[in-house]
Amino acid sequence: MNFDAVEKIAAAILYEGYILYPYRPTAIKNRQRWNFGTLYPRVYVQAQRPEETHRLVAECLVIAEAQATLDVRLRFLQLVRQPQAPALAWDQAVERTSEHTGLLLTSLAASPFALTQQMDAGLQLTLNFSAQRLGDEALKLRLEVENTSHLPSGAEANREQALPLSFVSAHLLLGIRQGQFVSLLDPGESYREFAAACTNQGVFPVLAGDEPDRSLLLCSPIILYDYPRIAPESEGDFFDGTEMDEMLTLRVLTLTDAEKQEMLQGDPRARRILERTEALTSDDMLKAHGVIRAMRDIRGDA
Repeated sequence: MNFDAVEKIAAAILYEGYILYPYRPTAIKNRQRWNFGTLYPRVYVQAQRPEETHRLVAECLVIAEAQATLDVRLRFLQLVRQPQAPALAWDQAVERTSEHTGLLLTSLAASPFALTQQMDAGLQLTLNFSAQRLGDEALKLRLEVENTSHLPSGAEANREQALPLSFVSAHLLLGIRQGQFVSLLDPGESYREFAAACTNQGVFPVLAGDEPDRSLLLCSPIILYDYPRIAPESEGDFFDGTEMDEMLTLRVLTLTDAEKQEMLQGDPRARRILERTEALTSDDMLKAHGVIRAMRDIRGDA
């Protein structure tokens, strides 16, 4: 399945909160950062009171033909300590992906798909996919992802030991052939009851791609609407979707030379922010100032 239509929004979710203004590794908010959708190793989670999260569960509805197939892409970040800068105690992101294609929905309905997968750098995940028939064409899909990575220190591990083996900003992209997904936000009367019965943990599925296509679904740890988009006026990531690009651009431009030097010597993604921001033209800045997407007449008696 070609996921290009949702790549930008998926990448924005993947790196949300990764490094925040002032984009320096020494800033407290970046040394003690918090990310959406973090799945810690199960052995660590079970020892916590209250428990952290070690798995995500996504349930969604599909209307499928007899030979419909499902493609699944799980993507997350692994944080890796940078040995060349131990004083910064900076964990840099490495993207990890687990992809499974051509899963026949009729087979999932008859026999669930289960797999434990060994990944790079000591990561291990367990996947469970299943389908339940709701009628002649409708099915409810259930996808579970668990972090079952082995921790050398076991249940005695602390957060600093668990984080390098955690799945950060974990999310799913689903694609279907010979079928279509049903919006859980607006399922229509025929599927309203089935949609209300879907249980999601850690993520929520929304339609993605080009409206009105219904072949792509994004299961996001951040609450989104159907067919989410990155604003075309945005020149690039600032890793903080709740802020305005214009404001962050102006803030970066007001940094001191010493602060900018630290950005240049820190994370490569922070360096790209500085280089991109300093290269903006006046026309680029004007474009970031604001735009009216649509207008409508308001008529009626006063």
